[in-house]
Amino acid sequence: MADNENHTASVLTAFVIGGIVGATLGILFAPKAGKETRAELGDWCEETMEKGKEKMQKLGDEIKHKKEQLSQALHH
Repeated sequence: MADNENHTASVLTAFVIGGIVGATLGILFAPKAGKETRAELGDWCEETMEKGKEKMQKLGDEIKHKKEQLSQALHH
């Protein structure tokens, strides 16, 4: 169970780091006005936060499910 949690945390961390690197490169190489870039960055941040919340909810649900399975296994 700990291996699965570590894997999920690693995937989430890689996702966040990849998003930050991608956003930074996009800002550095984007030939757009500052206002447009800020608007796109704001949209990206909102999307990333929403995806992060969804992944955290899914992780929480998985942990709850595993806890219930373990509890049932111990009580039988």
